[in-house]
Amino acid sequence: MIRLEGVSKRFPGAERPAVDDVDLAVEEGSVCALIGPSGCGKSTTLRMVNRLVEPDAGRVLVAGEDVTRGDPVTLRRRIGYVLQGVGLFPHRSVAENVATVPGLLGWKRARIAERVDAMLDLVGLDPAEYRARRPHELSGGQRQRVGVARALAADPPVLLMDEPFGAVDPLARDRLQGEIRAILRRLRKTVLIVTHDIDEAMRMGDRVVLMRAGRIVQADAPERLLAAPADAFAAGFVGQDRALRRLALMAAGSLGSPGAVPGAPAIAASASLREALSLLLATGADGLNLTGHGPPAHLTLAAIRAEAARAGDAGPA
Repeated sequence: MIRLEGVSKRFPGAERPAVDDVDLAVEEGSVCALIGPSGCGKSTTLRMVNRLVEPDAGRVLVAGEDVTRGDPVTLRRRIGYVLQGVGLFPHRSVAENVATVPGLLGWKRARIAERVDAMLDLVGLDPAEYRARRPHELSGGQRQRVGVARALAADPPVLLMDEPFGAVDPLARDRLQGEIRAILRRLRKTVLIVTHDIDEAMRMGDRVVLMRAGRIVQADAPERLLAAPADAFAAGFVGQDRALRRLALMAAGSLGSPGAVPGAPAIAASASLREALSLLLATGADGLNLTGHGPPAHLTLAAIRAEAARAGDAGPA
């Protein structure tokens, strides 16, 4: 759905390109997370997709079409865009903000009103309660939900998200990330997200692209990046605690063994191995019974330790 072919960008006066001969493909219906140190080119890469930044070389394709050959305004109206700080119009109500692109596209008033309510419902905001509010009356998390609703209102096939959770309270961030990720999966949107947070990239992305100095260092599934970083830079970036991060990506049921353990605490098979480890350490138990797994099954502390050791022992590929 999104493809970059040999794309480069150098800003005037810069010593080196911000983006240097990048090839990248984001499959339809998937979420791709761009991550890397400040100045690595991840935001510039994202902004070339909707032509907020024009590439100097190479091609950017969306649904097989070269984005530079059409009208940029038309392009942006069919690509959703969520940015840090949300960028809601402060003088407009929540409903008016969400209706922005459908209004520009000439939708009829009744259709817009119906779509606004549907989008607010989708992101967990009661239309009757929030429709008439102004952005200053909302929490950071609520503003971000409205921003996502606005980006999805015209049902774009592609969604760009530039540090979308950076301004959200850390206590609300994990929950919001999970909820938005579930919505994007359900809608099968093609998403390119930029983040500086490695845990956010692992949680949100089907694929994580690590960048450095305008180039791609590694593009892999989250668990592969954690288990087999491509080089010393990748290993250093994902951190020494990558074993715990990998446990957060794996379901408890993935290491389950047949049979129940009498008197053992229980945890959902869909919970992460990291959550299971926390429960084991908190209770002092050696095993957990898995619920929602089908036949009776259990998970042992030894199995989690062995998996963590495998992840921790993996060095640069």
